[in-house]
Amino acid sequence: MEPIFVWWIGERAPEEAVMAQVRRRLADAFGRQALPWEAPARPHGTLDPARRQHASGTMLRWLLEAGPAEGKVLGVTDQDLFIPILTYVFGEAQLGGKAAVCSTARLAEGVELVGRGLLAERLAKEAVHEVGHAFGLHHCDTPACVMGRSAGLRGVDEKSHLLCNVCRQRLHQPPARRVP
Repeated sequence: MEPIFVWWIGERAPEEAVMAQVRRRLADAFGRQALPWEAPARPHGTLDPARRQHASGTMLRWLLEAGPAEGKVLGVTDQDLFIPILTYVFGEAQLGGKAAVCSTARLAEGVELVGRGLLAERLAKEAVHEVGHAFGLHHCDTPACVMGRSAGLRGVDEKSHLLCNVCRQRLHQPPARRVP
């Protein structure tokens, strides 16, 4: 089985404990190795100066070009992400593709009141969610499933870090047989 590579592409130094938790949650959720990927390259051409945010779709294309040749790649950044139709996103992925990205920028809100463990948990949930999309999983309506939609931090905090039984079954079906 091809691994999942987790690549810190942020501007500040990564928090190793947070990144380790992300890799553990990914390995548990998808039953494959989640390994750190390190390279000096950083995304370019992703900043929208008017919004002062980074385009997640452009970041995905960059990850495909600059990332590992095999497996899935999750880029983790500390920069605020957007897609044109939304004010912000926690992350984005290619449905059934190779690349996913998620950001700590919005997930870190309120963390100073509770502790850094909250950021690790939120980021791990969003990492599993976005990589789930890369594995072909759609949004899920099962309460607490990590593949549920999260319009805000409350939605992230309320869901589990686990795939529900239906999503786990879909994950192991051939791609042509998956039903949203």
